[in-house]
Amino acid sequence: MTIYLDVVLIENLCMNYIILFGTGYILKMKLKHIRLIASALLGGVYSILAYTNVLQIYSNIIAKILLSIVMVYIAYNPRNIKLLTKQIIIFYLTSFVFGGCSFALLYFVKPQDILMKNGTYIGTYPLKIALLGGIVGFTITVIAFKTVKYRLSKNDMFCEIKIFFGQKSINAKAMIDTGNLLKDPITRIPVIVVEKDILYEIIPCKILDNLEQIVGGDIRENEIYEEEFVEYISKFRVIPFNSLGKQNGLLLGFKASKVITYIDANEEELKNVIIGIYDKKLSKKDKYNALLGLEILEGSKENEFITSTSK
Repeated sequence: MTIYLDVVLIENLCMNYIILFGTGYILKMKLKHIRLIASALLGGVYSILAYTNVLQIYSNIIAKILLSIVMVYIAYNPRNIKLLTKQIIIFYLTSFVFGGCSFALLYFVKPQDILMKNGTYIGTYPLKIALLGGIVGFTITVIAFKTVKYRLSKNDMFCEIKIFFGQKSINAKAMIDTGNLLKDPITRIPVIVVEKDILYEIIPCKILDNLEQIVGGDIRENEIYEEEFVEYISKFRVIPFNSLGKQNGLLLGFKASKVITYIDANEEELKNVIIGIYDKKLSKKDKYNALLGLEILEGSKENEFITSTSK
């Protein structure tokens, strides 16, 4: 079989470009095609060196790993090591899927023409197979990632909670939010953000309707019934925040008697938790009305705030 090095270069350039594009698409990055082409070209040149066996080091696994790192860095220009690591992992995952699809198609089309030399595939119709394999692999990868994301968002991102305050309680649907790291600045007690509208059953309307005045200290005591004010004032907290569409804001909160979370068949009782009162909607379609920090649930075995009550 006669092999043309320029054909090998073009084949690997196309396949590398598809893999790099697919990786960037999955990660939802803004791609610069000139960087993708430069990175894909580097991979193509490596394939020529590996095929011709010019230097033995080019077949070394360390050299291949270093090549992957350089290719990812050229293609995406990551800002830090953490982002680079994530991109490399998705790059390898995408490469395995694309490569598997391509070889599967090769065995179906013309298995007798499969030829490997120094780890590089050479065949009669590799370019067509590479392109078709890349398209199939890209489709499979995107569908798989969307399916996993959908299942995670449906099954693991929401839970039911019950908030107790004194002798009263309310139910709420909470979204498990990795970005909710709110804590009371003094006691470091975690904060669950809850919409104001569902709290009227456990907090007097005189307080909920005057949140801004209470936070700002502008309200006069005679504007709130004294007995109600005295009962709740000791449980009030003012929590600074900047993650709810407002910079340097203040959120009024109160210390709940307890909060119970219902996840699948398990119940967990959260003690020493503060409820942050949010006076707007958290979800446009009313899918949830509370934000529960993931940090609270992850610390269920070692966090002093949490007691398991699962049966």
